[in-house]
Amino acid sequence: MSITIRSVEKEDIPAIRDIYAGRNAYTGTLQLPHPSLELWRQRLEDLPSNVYSLLAEIDGKIVGQAGMAIEQNPRRRHVAGFGMAVHDDYQGKGVGTALLTELVDLAENWIGVTRIELTVYTDNAAAIALYERLGFVIEGTSRNYALRNGEYVDVYQMARLKE
Repeated sequence: MSITIRSVEKEDIPAIRDIYAGRNAYTGTLQLPHPSLELWRQRLEDLPSNVYSLLAEIDGKIVGQAGMAIEQNPRRRHVAGFGMAVHDDYQGKGVGTALLTELVDLAENWIGVTRIELTVYTDNAAAIALYERLGFVIEGTSRNYALRNGEYVDVYQMARLKE
């Protein structure tokens, strides 16, 4: 199975919305259930110059999306944050690894980012393992960070520093 990574195009927006409509996607991110197409159009049609959006395809099917934003404060322009989701049916197949590897390459080798930050729910063992494999380390814990399924849950603050 070959995974292709490319930039998001306007015609991809419905498929991206469908990824985030998956239970694993919205419970693993800060997205809400039942995302509207209009919401995703607003997010992706006219990206600011500091935001990058990539997607993953397998056999022409869009199976993952990742977005990265470079900080705009002059003192933090070396920093980027990102979020991503993989279609529920394609988790555990290397899609997240492919997306994040490409984002790290873009950030560090083409944009000049030396610090990439993220938050991840403390009970998301698969995502934490992926991030650690790619050089991210836990820097702290934020308690009661977000409401998920009626309960407040903790996140780890993680970062990767370019060597």
